[in-house]
Formats: sequence, C-alpha cells, structure tokens
Amino acid sequence: MQNIHDIYDRIAKRCLSLSSRCTIHLINGLFGTHYPTDSNVTYNWTERTDNELKRTLADSIITIDGHYSYHVEFQMTKDGEIMLRMLEYGFHHALSSRSDIDHIYFPEPMLVYLYDNENFPDDYILQIHFGDQGIFYYKVPVFKYLKHSIDELNQKKLIVLIPFQLLRLRRAIEKERTENNINALKSLITHDILDSLNQNVAAGNITRTEASKLSQLILQLYHHIYDRYEELESEGIHHMTEDALIFDVDILEYHQKRLIRLLAETYTPEEIAARADIPLEEVKEALKKY
Repeated sequence: MQNIHDIYDRIAKRCLSLSSRCTIHLINGLFGTHYPTDSNVTYNWTERTDNELKRTLADSIITIDGHYSYHVEFQMTKDGEIMLRMLEYGFHHALSSRSDIDHIYFPEPMLVYLYDNENFPDDYILQIHFGDQGIFYYKVPVFKYLKHSIDELNQKKLIVLIPFQLLRLRRAIEKERTENNINALKSLITHDILDSLNQNVAAGNITRTEASKLSQLILQLYHHIYDRYEELESEGIHHMTEDALIFDVDILEYHQKRLIRLLAETYTPEEIAARADIPLEEVKEALKKY
C-alpha cells in the first residue's frame, strides 16, 4: 500500500511542479483566475511528521507574484481529517508569510479528487466556533477530476493533469477485460491522452519539454495500473502505449536538443533557458557534448 501511495504521490508532485507556466495554467484553471503565464511562482511544500499511510497525495501552497497563495491538495479516497490538515497547513502558511502582527491571510484552498466516488462532496465545510464571536465556516471546494471531460480539461488548460486520465477505465478494466473495455482503453490512450498532448503543444499551451515530461509520467502510471493484465499484453496494448509515448518522447527530446544547440550559437545557457522556457539544468546537459 505504501508503494502504491508513493507512486501516485510522486506523479502528483511532478504535475504540480512541471514548470512555472504549467502551474499558472493549473491555478487559473482550478480557481478561475487570470494570471499571466510569466508570473512568478513559489512552491511551499507541506511536510508530514508521522509515519502513517495517508490517503492524501502531494499538496502544495503555491504563491503567485509573492502575494497571492493557493493551497492545492490531491486526494485518492475520502479522508475524515482532510479539513483539519488543510486548515492547519493554511494557518502555518498564514503565520509564516504575514507582514504584520495584526493580519494573517490564508491561502485559497482546493482539493483535487482523482477517483469517481459518487458520494464525494462538492465542498468540504468545517465549522470553527469562536464562542461569543460566532461561527466561521471554512470551505474547501472539490474539483472532481473524472467528472470533467477531456475537452473541458483542455479548455481550462489543465493539461498537467492528463496522466490521471488513465484512471477513467481503471475500475472497468479491473472488473473485466472485454473487447469493448479494451477498445475503450485504446481510444483513451490515442485520443484523450496523445491527441491532447499534441494539440496543446501545437496551441503553445505546453512546450515540447513539458510534453516530454508528461509522456514519461503517463507511461509510468500506465505500467502501474495496467501491467498486471495479460489480456492487454496479448492484445498489444502495452506495446502500443510504449511505442506511442516513447516515440513522442524521443522526437520531443531531439527537437529540444536541436533548438538548444541552434540557440547556443547566439545566446548563453541562461538566456536559452529563459527564452525557450527550458530548465537551465537541461540546457547545460544538452550542451555537454556540443
């Protein structure tokens, strides 16, 4: 169970921190804000001090332009203590980021729920009683990921969440590997996932580097969920997925390295990283043999 949790946790963290521009798209898509993609992003990762297996995945308080903070948390199953943890993390952030002793500002919270439990609430509400001062209602909206179509996710530019599309058929494939279910999985991979990656690259919503990283996360999650089923291997789904995603990764990496080497004739590595929106470490790695 701990290994399963760790896999989803790593993927969720990578989705949250894929790049500053993708994080801005995520915040705008989840909270309905309109920050420019070149806004400054600061990640404030929360830390847990106990050794218990948590049903909550990666969570981060993200600060935009040093002022506006948003608390995004991923969840796999219902957890009765989620509100207390989010309130606690939000309070600690409000204390650590305060500019004076008379005001504290909590981050705007959002819970991203990844499974399809029909009984999951639209909002979590915690009543905080202040005696004679009254009651404050701390509300955390829930973004039910699998309730949103791929077109809606693309429209909101929530492309960093695309690896979790693989969860749409997890229960159906687990129950039975019928011809219809297998064909549905093929369509999910080729249309909802691969086509979305290509369309978002073409539209300029993500870079080739970001698409490459997402492809690797998708492949990792695919193997974790579906490798156990012999029917999928005999139908060639495993090979189809690997060929499609690995091929895309190779092409994207080739174009990225070619772009870096062309820019190196004119710009420094730091300038290339800024102009092409590529991490400086990747720029330096591509230029090692150049």
